Amino acid sequence: MTCRPLWLAGLLLLAACSSPSTVLPTSTPGVTAQPQTAVTPLPTRGPHPPGELVPYQAQSGDTLSAVAAHFSTSVKAILEANPELAPETTTLAPGLALQVPAYYLPLTGTPFQILPDSELVYGPSAEDFDIRQALLGHPGFVSDAADYAYRINRPAWEVIEIVALNYSLNPRLLMALLEYGSSGLTDPFPKERAETYPIGHIEDRYRGLFRQLLWAAERLNDGYYGWRTGSLREFETADGKLYRPDSWQNAGTVAVQMLLAGLHDSEEFERAVGPEGFLTTYEGLWGDPYERAADHIPAQLVQPTLDLPFVPDRIWDFTGGPHFSWGTSLPMGALDFAPPAKLTGCLPSPEWVTAPAPGLIIRSEEAIVELDLDGDGYGGTGWVLFFFHMGEEKRIVEGKRVQPGDLLGHPSCEGGRSTGTHFHLARRYNGEWVPAIGPVPFVLDAWVAAGGGEPYEGTLTKGSKVVPACTCSTRENRILYELPEG
Repeated sequence: MTCRPLWLAGLLLLAACSSPSTVLPTSTPGVTAQPQTAVTPLPTRGPHPPGELVPYQAQSGDTLSAVAAHFSTSVKAILEANPELAPETTTLAPGLALQVPAYYLPLTGTPFQILPDSELVYGPSAEDFDIRQALLGHPGFVSDAADYAYRINRPAWEVIEIVALNYSLNPRLLMALLEYGSSGLTDPFPKERAETYPIGHIEDRYRGLFRQLLWAAERLNDGYYGWRTGSLREFETADGKLYRPDSWQNAGTVAVQMLLAGLHDSEEFERAVGPEGFLTTYEGLWGDPYERAADHIPAQLVQPTLDLPFVPDRIWDFTGGPHFSWGTSLPMGALDFAPPAKLTGCLPSPEWVTAPAPGLIIRSEEAIVELDLDGDGYGGTGWVLFFFHMGEEKRIVEGKRVQPGDLLGHPSCEGGRSTGTHFHLARRYNGEWVPAIGPVPFVLDAWVAAGGGEPYEGTLTKGSKVVPACTCSTRENRILYELPEG
């Protein structure tokens, strides 16, 4: 059983992204790009022999596999060049100096960094940010706007909030994009088509504030997590020119670059991603983003111990391997489970979804339950478990503290289009979605997730037991949650 949020009904998937290219002056390869001002010289890149060792300073959230992808090398080669690194490294220590055997990529883009990663996600730096107050404190036309979002007519600040929460994107960034695209925060008199397309993406199926923000959110997350995991190598500008991000670039900047590429032709794009482009709009609203920068992903990130989210001695079907954490954008961070049923479809289920770990319920609304494992009450710090398609009836209330095994609610088809009753489970750390596979695998009661060739495919493995995901209810894809004796 698979899930799709309601807004996707009748929409095509977002177009794949790629971008223009800048030929930079020839020079010695690689130094880490730091926050720049207009008067600070940018590092330059140039041709070098294949496999030449270049210096690289690890950034928050970096993994060996992603760094290898950015430099067209291999994890094995990086480990050989840096013997002090352990092969089982999950996330690298921010600031760690590495020597990377790099293979030169011609026509890479600017090393200028627009945003730190911690300013892209809805993480620690956004904890005290009041979306409503910030928006209503500006005179622009967006402050008086309203739009339907997830079947509810909401004021503009609430539309921004719900998109920021569901995609886990920093609301400062979303609001800066509205200002950049239409002067929506500072101009009370909208220009032609500005109210219809306030981000600036002109396409009929993305008319209105909510759908404009959805387009932006999907593109930002695809850029961010594509670079974070190493799956994104290049994208295109609006006029079809290829753009290849600088190998030393950070994920937050690549995300913004990818979004801006969808709005501009190659010439305007080059200006937009430079010191006098989008960053000036951002700084005009919120100041220097690097003053709030933080290493929000630590070295050696490890998932806490999680139980299966079921009542013991009950059987569930594993119906969805790694797939989109939210919407149809990266990362592939979620798993789906359904109660066994002889009949398929959206049928009420008496089966309970349970807490896999102790924590605090910080959100319970519109088919969503969020469990904050550090219990501080804010979803942008520490580990958070995100449950979707949770039925309204008997759903746990916000503010309740739980222990492992406590009842959270029932699976359902609520919150989107589904092929059957089920629930969806994903993880975040400090506001960042964590992919279900990779250096920090998704593990539930020692069942380890693995991916397949496509979204929703994959397996769960525990010892010698391997359970394949299937949108069906058969003996092969069932899991029995057995508590250890004693």
